[in-house]
Amino acid sequence: MTRLDNKDRLLQLRQILSEETDEEREKTLDDLILRFKQQYGPDVKLNKHSLKDDMEHLIQNGFDITVNQEKEGMPKYYSHQYRLFELYELRMLIDAVVSAKFISKKETRQLTGKIRRLTSVHQGKKLQNEIQIDSSIKSENPYIRLAIHKIHEAIEQRRVITFQYGRYDVDKKFQLSHEGRVYRVKPYALAWANDFYYLIAYYFEAGEIRHYRVDRLQNVMETDETFAYESFDVSSYTQSTFHMFAGDEEWIKIRCRNNLINVIIDKFGKDISTTRDGEDHFILTTKARISDGLVNWILGFGSKMMVLSPDTLQDTVKEEVENLHSLYDHDS
Repeated sequence: MTRLDNKDRLLQLRQILSEETDEEREKTLDDLILRFKQQYGPDVKLNKHSLKDDMEHLIQNGFDITVNQEKEGMPKYYSHQYRLFELYELRMLIDAVVSAKFISKKETRQLTGKIRRLTSVHQGKKLQNEIQIDSSIKSENPYIRLAIHKIHEAIEQRRVITFQYGRYDVDKKFQLSHEGRVYRVKPYALAWANDFYYLIAYYFEAGEIRHYRVDRLQNVMETDETFAYESFDVSSYTQSTFHMFAGDEEWIKIRCRNNLINVIIDKFGKDISTTRDGEDHFILTTKARISDGLVNWILGFGSKMMVLSPDTLQDTVKEEVENLHSLYDHDS
């Protein structure tokens, strides 16, 4: 007859309850004994009294076990129902992983599999129907997770980091910028915008704050050089950029059609300064980084947006409109 060590029995019981029971799946003592026999063989020595004692020990040590009994004299049903994450929370985590462009297809499969293991096997099957995206847009860089980890540690320890940066050329080949120059920066924060991770950092050579797509970084290295704490508002920085294009921050005024108010709130939040301008328009006043990203954002709304100030931004938009017109004016 197979004898089962008390510690092994306790651990196995916990695993069975964690993986095979939930709000919809419960087990009686007979069910539990059957699972042990399936695991350790039909001659394993086990009794209901031992299992009850084990469950009491688990409960006393903070492991949730729910006991249900419909009527006196009927069998008791046991299950582990309390989880750190609700099912809808796990679904949101999976959807975030699936939609994140910087996570490779292989890592997506690995991460979603791990997330499903945070609940029972039965509940985990309900998480199979994740959102569908074009898998061709997923990153092919398997080292992003290591770069993210190094950057997080450098931010926490306030250590200067170095890296190389690059982009794809028209032949879809990755090329390092500035002939492979090594960038030396003070990392302030990591931000997730437009489905990508961005490093926001102080670039020593230029003497200014810049941001970099993490999936375009190569050879990220921590140095022994540290820097003093500097207050930095990540939210304000990302809010003032458009499609994460860098530029100088200035006050802008834009006249918008009323039906764009939700677009403005989505971008800037409800506390943004807006004033009515007649029956059909309102004027947005905010600080923003003047960049190609801002110009493209404005042009994307066509005649529904009109730049009032500054003059330099208005002139840039006008010039781009004229360029578009000449591009499609086949009579000229």
